[in-house]
Amino acid sequence: MQSRTENAAVLIPEALKALYALNASTDKAGLSRKTINLVHLRASLINGCSVCVDMHASDMKKDGEFDERIYTVGAWRDAPYFNDAERAALALTEAVTRIADSQDPVPDAVWNEATKHYDKKAMAALLLQISLINVWNRLNVASRQVAGEWAKQQAAE
Repeated sequence: MQSRTENAAVLIPEALKALYALNASTDKAGLSRKTINLVHLRASLINGCSVCVDMHASDMKKDGEFDERIYTVGAWRDAPYFNDAERAALALTEAVTRIADSQDPVPDAVWNEATKHYDKKAMAALLLQISLINVWNRLNVASRQVAGEWAKQQAAE
């Protein structure tokens, strides 16, 4: 496998810096690292971004996440490993990621369930994190980035 080109954010360092800053901006908004990782992995699975699936599954493992939760993120509705707040975040992730697939892209039921578990600031952070991972997925998929290469490149630098 070979990428078409470098990731666009790498080619434009200001963009990379902005994406990192956007990620960091949500750190104190009341959203757990576990939830962010679940959201990142689920959106990446939907979008077929091998780079992000590899990276976020590895991050989850390093953070002590249970294998069962990592393996079943794609089938979270039928797996007993997720709490109600995580299920609400995963449902919102799917709705926002698949925004073009429905006349009612983010149904009130999905939104309302999420707001039961997350206050306004945490909801804002959740939406930003869902949007951010979708940006990364699209950059990686469009340029056909290869899973594992990003980590090798970062280690070399």
